[in-house]
This record gives sequence, structure tokens and C-alpha cells, in this order.
Amino acid sequence: MINTNLKFWRRELSLTQAQMAEKLSIKRSLVGAYEEGRAEPKLSTLVNMARLFGITLDSLVTNDFTKKSVQKAALRQITPIASEDPNPTRPAGNLRILALTVDKEQNENIELVPLKAAAGYLNGYADPEFIEELPKFRLPMLGSGGTYRAFEIAGDSMLPIASGTVIVGRYVDDWLTLKDGTPCVVVSSKEGIVFKRVFNRLKEGATLSLHSDNPVYSPYEIDVEDVVEIWEAKSYISSTFPIADLSLTRLASIVLDLQQQVSTMRKV
Repeated sequence: MINTNLKFWRRELSLTQAQMAEKLSIKRSLVGAYEEGRAEPKLSTLVNMARLFGITLDSLVTNDFTKKSVQKAALRQITPIASEDPNPTRPAGNLRILALTVDKEQNENIELVPLKAAAGYLNGYADPEFIEELPKFRLPMLGSGGTYRAFEIAGDSMLPIASGTVIVGRYVDDWLTLKDGTPCVVVSSKEGIVFKRVFNRLKEGATLSLHSDNPVYSPYEIDVEDVVEIWEAKSYISSTFPIADLSLTRLASIVLDLQQQVSTMRKV
């Protein structure tokens, strides 16, 4: 079952043969040969495959994951996604598992994590059954690139975005790529689910610095070993409209009045 399972897991992880070869430290031509059954991997390569896929070596060799995938999709519409953990403090080969749901056309849904489910999310974020129970929706305007999840936030630390706003975030696979000041939903074992601007300190001290837009709240750092997931904010849904800045409104009115006066003088 090696060739069948290798093709299955490579597609599950959305990897090209070249990318798969790089992760396994082998030549791309070998990946093609393994998938076509023209060659058999060495034991060390099989071990690396099992670690990358987050499965046992025995299941890699004996199980047909394509059949199990069809059954799982039909029963629960769940697709597990495994990716390499960019956390430099964890052992190599340790994988993060992202559970998600798809519709009948195999398009990924956006799962909503409401405030009442926030506490349970810390224990159920990798549980397909928990994720399946969350409300789901789709936003076609976000496109098909990436995996998205929505979180209802609480508090006023990110004003003018009000408490109760739903933040739609795109899953960040490689935390090292985060640019300073990026608004993100950060899920951690100590802080729970928070919406902050992230400043990347992974290379310097294996930490993230979290900042609020509301100056009343002071920035603080969080150890990367406590971080579970990071979702880069891409959109938000709110029933509260931002309060207009009256000083700017008055200034705009004055400018408009001056423009009208100048226009009148020119006509004269």
C-alpha cells in the first residue's frame, strides 16, 4: 500500500512531488518512482514518511487510506490536515493536526467558534467531531487559497472593532513568516483565544509579542511553546458600525463649504 498511501497523503498535504522530496530529504524522481511502484523506499525513508503524515509505520504499509478517506468524508465530512510544526522548541517530526469540514462539493467551510465554545475549542481544536459541531458558512470573496476559521471576540482591546465582532482568519502554517503588526487570532494554552497584533520574536527569543490597538492595554509576550494555532485576520463581521469621528466630519464639512465658495467666486 506504500505507493497508494504516498499519493494519498501527498495530496492531503497539498504538496508537489518536489516539495515532498524536500521534506523527506530525497530526490524528486524517487517520489515519482515510489508512487508508481517502480521502487521501494528504504526503512529510514518509510519512518520519515510516517512521521510527516502523523501515522504509524505499520498503518503506512498495510492500511488503504483512500478507502478510509471516502468513508470519513461521507459520514462526517471531515478532512484532517497535517503540517510541520514551525515551533523551534519542539522536537523535529512533531506535527500539528488541523481538523476542518467540507461541503458536498469538497469545498472547505468556514467554522465559527462562538464565545460559548471558546473554552471547549482549546481541547477540541484537533478533534474532528468537535469541529463538525461548530456552525459553518462560506464567504466566496475570500477565494479558495488557504483554510479559514471565524472567531467571536470579546472585550475592547482592539477598538474600534467592538466586542462580539466575528474575525475571519486564515490559518498560518509557518509562524516564522508573520510580519510585525499583523492582526491575528492567537490560540494558546494559557491565554485562550485572543485577537491581537502580533510582533514576531521567534528567532530572538521563541516568543510572540501581542499588542492591542486600544492604548489602555499594555503589550505582553507569550512563549511559542504555549501557542496552539495562529489565524491571520482577513475579514470581520459585525452588527456594530464604527462611531464616526465628529472632528473629521466637521473638517470635511468646512472643506466642502470652501470648495463651493471658490466655485461660486469663479463663476462671478
